[in-house]
Amino acid sequence: QVQLVESGGGLVQAGDSLRLSCAASGRTVSSSAMGWFRQAPGNERDFVASISWTGGTTYYADSVKGRFTVSGDNVKNTVYLQMNSLKPEDTAVYYCAAGPDRYNRGSYYYTQAFNYDSWGQGTQVTVSS
Repeated sequence: QVQLVESGGGLVQAGDSLRLSCAASGRTVSSSAMGWFRQAPGNERDFVASISWTGGTTYYADSVKGRFTVSGDNVKNTVYLQMNSLKPEDTAVYYCAAGPDRYNRGSYYYTQAFNYDSWGQGTQVTVSS
């Protein structure tokens, strides 16, 4: 397994930006599927975005497409989630996750939380209106 530590959350106003970071140790991010999920109170953990170095692709939930960007730095072994034009409905605890990279399984694979075997502790993002 890989150890993941998220940072960068906070309280912002609608329309602001935040960049979340996920520092990994124990396994290189470029050998893993790396995902971001979020969970609001009373809700299930939802897929936000993911990156596959094997496939050279990124995936996004429809609700964040065009506003969020997932990227990674192999040297720092860190994955980022750049969040722009934040909305109150983006308020949640954001989790970073790592799992086996299975590009041949298609995009659906990367959106399912059960395909990730390592999780960070989460970082709170609160967007006020």
